[in-house]
Amino acid sequence: MAEKDAVGLLLGQFGLTTVRRQLEEVEQKANQGGWTYRQYLRELLEAEAVARQQRRLQRLLKEARLPEGKTLAALDPSHLSAANRKQLNELCQGHFLDRAENVLAFGLPGRGKTHFLSAIGYELIQRQQRRVLFMPSFKLVQRLLEAKKQLKLEAMLKKLDAYEAIIIDDLGYVQQSREEMEVLFTFFAERYEQRSLLISSNLVFSQWEKIFHDPMTAMAAIDRLVHHSVILEFGGESQRTNKRKEKE
Repeated sequence: MAEKDAVGLLLGQFGLTTVRRQLEEVEQKANQGGWTYRQYLRELLEAEAVARQQRRLQRLLKEARLPEGKTLAALDPSHLSAANRKQLNELCQGHFLDRAENVLAFGLPGRGKTHFLSAIGYELIQRQQRRVLFMPSFKLVQRLLEAKKQLKLEAMLKKLDAYEAIIIDDLGYVQQSREEMEVLFTFFAERYEQRSLLISSNLVFSQWEKIFHDPMTAMAAIDRLVHHSVILEFGGESQRTNKRKEKE
Protein backbone atom coordinates (compact mmCIF):
# COMPACT_ATOMS: atom_id res chain seq x y z
CA MET A 1 0.00 0.00 0.00
CA ALA A 2 2.82 2.37 0.88
CA GLU A 3 4.47 1.63 -2.47
CA LYS A 4 1.22 2.36 -4.34
CA ASP A 5 0.79 5.58 -2.43
CA ALA A 6 4.32 6.60 -3.33
CA VAL A 7 3.75 5.79 -7.03
CA GLY A 8 0.47 7.69 -6.99
CA LEU A 9 2.18 10.68 -5.40
CA LEU A 10 4.91 10.68 -8.03
CA LEU A 11 2.37 10.40 -10.87
CA GLY A 12 0.54 13.37 -9.40
CA GLN A 13 3.75 15.40 -9.26
CA PHE A 14 4.43 14.65 -12.91
CA GLY A 15 0.87 15.62 -13.87
CA LEU A 16 -0.04 12.10 -15.04
CA THR A 17 -3.51 12.30 -13.56
CA THR A 18 -5.14 9.76 -15.88
CA VAL A 19 -2.37 7.21 -15.30
CA ARG A 20 -2.81 7.73 -11.56
CA ARG A 21 -6.57 7.27 -11.79
CA GLN A 22 -6.42 4.13 -13.95
CA LEU A 23 -3.34 2.53 -12.38
CA GLU A 24 -5.08 -0.24 -10.41
CA GLU A 25 -7.62 -1.02 -13.15
CA VAL A 26 -4.93 -1.43 -15.81
CA GLU A 27 -2.75 -3.40 -13.37
CA GLN A 28 -5.56 -5.91 -12.95
CA LYS A 29 -5.98 -6.23 -16.72
CA ALA A 30 -2.23 -6.69 -17.11
CA ASN A 31 -2.15 -9.47 -14.52
CA GLN A 32 -5.11 -11.25 -16.08
CA GLY A 33 -3.73 -10.94 -19.59
CA GLY A 34 -0.15 -11.74 -18.79
CA TRP A 35 1.08 -8.44 -20.25
CA THR A 36 4.70 -7.49 -20.39
CA TYR A 37 5.85 -4.35 -18.58
CA ARG A 38 6.01 -2.59 -21.96
CA GLN A 39 2.38 -3.47 -22.78
CA TYR A 40 1.29 -2.34 -19.33
CA LEU A 41 3.13 0.96 -19.69
CA ARG A 42 1.80 1.53 -23.20
CA GLU A 43 -1.81 1.05 -22.06
CA LEU A 44 -1.37 3.62 -19.31
CA LEU A 45 0.38 6.19 -21.52
CA GLU A 46 -2.17 5.84 -24.34
CA ALA A 47 -4.97 6.50 -21.85
CA GLU A 48 -3.08 9.58 -20.62
CA ALA A 49 -2.58 10.84 -24.18
CA VAL A 50 -6.27 10.47 -25.06
CA ALA A 51 -7.36 12.24 -21.88
CA ARG A 52 -4.94 15.12 -22.47
CA GLN A 53 -6.14 15.50 -26.04
CA GLN A 54 -9.75 15.69 -24.87
CA ARG A 55 -8.91 18.26 -22.20
CA ARG A 56 -7.04 20.39 -24.74
CA LEU A 57 -9.97 20.13 -27.15
CA GLN A 58 -12.37 21.37 -24.48
CA ARG A 59 -10.05 24.28 -23.63
CA LEU A 60 -9.82 25.29 -27.29
CA LEU A 61 -13.59 25.15 -27.73
CA LYS A 62 -14.15 27.22 -24.61
CA GLU A 63 -11.65 29.95 -25.51
CA ALA A 64 -12.91 30.13 -29.12
CA ARG A 65 -16.29 31.52 -27.98
CA LEU A 66 -17.98 30.15 -31.08
CA PRO A 67 -21.78 30.55 -31.27
CA GLU A 68 -23.42 27.53 -29.69
CA GLY A 69 -24.95 25.09 -32.14
CA LYS A 70 -23.54 26.63 -35.32
CA THR A 71 -21.61 23.49 -36.22
CA LEU A 72 -21.03 21.69 -39.50
CA ALA A 73 -23.55 19.01 -38.52
CA ALA A 74 -26.23 21.69 -38.01
CA LEU A 75 -25.49 23.43 -41.32
CA ASP A 76 -28.03 22.68 -44.08
CA PRO A 77 -26.00 22.29 -47.31
CA SER A 78 -29.14 22.84 -49.42
CA HIS A 79 -28.97 26.52 -48.44
CA LEU A 80 -25.49 26.84 -49.92
CA SER A 81 -24.48 27.44 -53.49
CA ALA A 82 -22.47 24.71 -55.22
CA ALA A 83 -19.38 26.93 -55.06
CA ASN A 84 -19.76 27.53 -51.32
CA ARG A 85 -20.34 23.82 -50.64
CA LYS A 86 -17.09 23.03 -52.41
CA GLN A 87 -15.22 25.75 -50.53
CA LEU A 88 -16.65 24.56 -47.22
CA ASN A 89 -15.11 21.11 -47.60
CA GLU A 90 -11.74 22.57 -48.54
CA LEU A 91 -11.70 25.22 -45.81
CA CYS A 92 -12.53 22.72 -43.08
CA GLN A 93 -9.25 20.95 -43.88
CA GLY A 94 -7.42 24.05 -42.63
CA HIS A 95 -4.73 24.35 -45.30
CA PHE A 96 -5.59 28.02 -45.79
CA LEU A 97 -4.29 28.70 -42.27
CA ASP A 98 -0.85 27.44 -43.23
CA ARG A 99 -0.86 29.94 -46.11
CA ALA A 100 -2.21 32.77 -43.91
CA GLU A 101 -5.13 33.23 -46.29
CA ASN A 102 -8.32 35.06 -45.38
CA VAL A 103 -11.94 34.01 -45.88
CA LEU A 104 -14.32 36.86 -46.72
CA ALA A 105 -18.06 36.14 -46.67
CA PHE A 106 -20.47 38.72 -48.12
CA GLY A 107 -24.25 38.81 -48.18
CA LEU A 108 -27.34 40.42 -46.74
CA PRO A 109 -28.36 39.59 -43.14
CA GLY A 110 -29.80 36.12 -42.54
CA ARG A 111 -28.04 34.39 -45.44
CA GLY A 112 -25.98 32.03 -43.28
CA LYS A 113 -22.58 33.73 -43.25
CA THR A 114 -22.08 33.46 -39.50
CA HIS A 115 -23.08 29.79 -39.37
CA PHE A 116 -20.80 28.99 -42.32
CA LEU A 117 -17.73 30.59 -40.75
CA SER A 118 -18.53 29.22 -37.28
CA ALA A 119 -18.83 25.69 -38.69
CA ILE A 120 -15.35 26.06 -40.16
CA GLY A 121 -14.11 27.26 -36.77
CA TYR A 122 -15.52 24.20 -35.00
CA GLU A 123 -13.95 21.88 -37.58
CA LEU A 124 -10.54 23.55 -37.32
CA ILE A 125 -10.58 22.91 -33.59
CA GLN A 126 -12.05 19.42 -33.56
CA ARG A 127 -10.09 18.03 -36.50
CA GLN A 128 -6.73 19.73 -35.99
CA GLN A 129 -6.88 21.43 -32.60
CA ARG A 130 -6.13 24.84 -34.10
CA ARG A 131 -6.54 27.97 -31.98
CA VAL A 132 -9.62 29.90 -33.12
CA LEU A 133 -11.36 33.00 -31.78
CA PHE A 134 -14.84 34.22 -32.70
CA MET A 135 -15.73 37.83 -32.00
CA PRO A 136 -18.35 40.31 -33.25
CA SER A 137 -16.61 43.19 -34.99
CA PHE A 138 -17.88 45.83 -32.55
CA LYS A 139 -16.51 43.89 -29.59
CA LEU A 140 -13.12 43.42 -31.25
CA VAL A 141 -12.90 47.13 -32.00
CA GLN A 142 -13.83 48.00 -28.41
CA ARG A 143 -11.10 45.75 -27.05
CA LEU A 144 -8.49 47.19 -29.41
CA LEU A 145 -9.47 50.78 -28.64
CA GLU A 146 -9.41 50.18 -24.89
CA ALA A 147 -5.96 48.61 -25.21
CA LYS A 148 -4.74 51.64 -27.16
CA LYS A 149 -6.03 54.05 -24.52
CA GLN A 150 -4.16 52.05 -21.87
CA LEU A 151 -1.00 52.02 -24.05
CA LYS A 152 -1.31 48.24 -24.34
CA LEU A 153 -2.26 47.90 -28.02
CA GLU A 154 0.99 46.14 -28.95
CA ALA A 155 0.47 43.60 -26.17
CA MET A 156 -3.12 43.04 -27.29
CA LEU A 157 -2.06 42.49 -30.90
CA LYS A 158 0.56 40.00 -29.75
CA LYS A 159 -2.07 38.15 -27.71
CA LEU A 160 -4.41 37.98 -30.71
CA ASP A 161 -1.55 36.77 -32.90
CA ALA A 162 -1.59 33.52 -30.92
CA TYR A 163 -4.86 32.61 -32.66
CA GLU A 164 -4.33 30.97 -36.04
CA ALA A 165 -7.82 32.02 -37.12
CA ILE A 166 -9.92 34.94 -35.90
CA ILE A 167 -13.53 35.11 -37.04
CA ILE A 168 -14.83 38.68 -37.19
CA ASP A 169 -18.61 38.69 -37.43
CA ASP A 170 -20.77 41.43 -38.98
CA LEU A 171 -18.08 43.87 -40.06
CA GLY A 172 -19.80 47.12 -40.98
CA TYR A 173 -23.12 46.21 -39.38
CA VAL A 174 -22.59 48.86 -36.72
CA GLN A 175 -20.91 52.07 -37.82
CA GLN A 176 -17.82 52.96 -35.78
CA SER A 177 -15.94 56.19 -35.16
CA ARG A 178 -12.79 57.11 -37.07
CA GLU A 179 -10.62 56.33 -34.03
CA GLU A 180 -12.16 52.89 -33.71
CA MET A 181 -11.58 52.15 -37.38
CA GLU A 182 -7.93 53.22 -37.08
CA VAL A 183 -7.24 50.48 -34.54
CA LEU A 184 -9.12 47.99 -36.72
CA PHE A 185 -6.93 48.89 -39.68
CA THR A 186 -3.83 48.46 -37.50
CA PHE A 187 -5.10 45.00 -36.55
CA PHE A 188 -5.60 44.07 -40.23
CA ALA A 189 -2.11 45.30 -41.07
CA GLU A 190 -0.56 43.24 -38.26
CA ARG A 191 -2.31 40.05 -39.40
CA TYR A 192 -1.43 40.59 -43.08
CA GLU A 193 0.46 37.57 -44.47
CA GLN A 194 0.98 36.30 -40.91
CA ARG A 195 -2.35 34.92 -39.70
CA SER A 196 -5.80 34.23 -41.15
CA LEU A 197 -8.99 36.23 -40.76
CA LEU A 198 -12.50 34.99 -41.46
CA ILE A 199 -14.81 37.96 -41.92
CA SER A 200 -18.53 38.24 -42.52
CA SER A 201 -19.99 41.50 -43.80
CA ASN A 202 -23.24 42.78 -45.22
CA LEU A 203 -21.34 45.51 -47.09
CA VAL A 204 -19.61 44.87 -50.41
CA PHE A 205 -16.17 46.40 -50.91
CA SER A 206 -17.56 49.43 -52.75
CA GLN A 207 -19.35 50.38 -49.50
CA TRP A 208 -16.39 49.99 -47.17
CA GLU A 209 -15.85 53.74 -47.07
CA LYS A 210 -18.77 53.66 -44.63
CA ILE A 211 -16.64 51.50 -42.34
CA PHE A 212 -13.32 53.34 -42.52
CA HIS A 213 -14.60 56.88 -43.17
CA ASP A 214 -11.82 57.43 -45.70
CA PRO A 215 -11.44 56.10 -49.29
CA MET A 216 -7.67 55.58 -49.04
CA THR A 217 -7.88 53.71 -45.73
CA ALA A 218 -10.71 51.55 -47.06
CA MET A 219 -8.69 50.77 -50.19
CA ALA A 220 -5.60 49.88 -48.14
CA ALA A 221 -7.62 47.60 -45.86
CA ILE A 222 -9.27 45.86 -48.81
CA ASP A 223 -5.93 45.43 -50.55
CA ARG A 224 -4.45 43.61 -47.53
CA LEU A 225 -7.46 41.40 -46.98
CA VAL A 226 -7.97 40.41 -50.60
CA HIS A 227 -4.33 39.76 -51.50
CA HIS A 228 -4.47 36.22 -50.10
CA SER A 229 -8.12 35.34 -49.74
CA VAL A 230 -11.13 33.23 -50.56
CA ILE A 231 -14.19 35.37 -51.32
CA LEU A 232 -17.65 33.89 -50.77
CA GLU A 233 -21.03 35.31 -51.73
CA PHE A 234 -24.21 34.40 -49.87
CA GLY A 235 -27.42 35.14 -51.73
CA GLY A 236 -30.96 33.80 -51.78
CA GLU A 237 -33.68 34.43 -49.25
CA SER A 238 -33.12 35.06 -45.56
CA GLN A 239 -32.84 31.76 -43.71
CA ARG A 240 -34.23 33.34 -40.55
CA THR A 241 -37.31 34.50 -42.46
CA ASN A 242 -37.79 31.07 -43.99
CA LYS A 243 -37.56 29.37 -40.58
CA ARG A 244 -40.12 31.79 -39.17
CA LYS A 245 -42.50 31.04 -42.04
CA GLU A 246 -42.12 27.29 -41.44
CA LYS A 247 -43.23 27.74 -37.82
CA GLU A 248 -46.31 29.77 -38.77
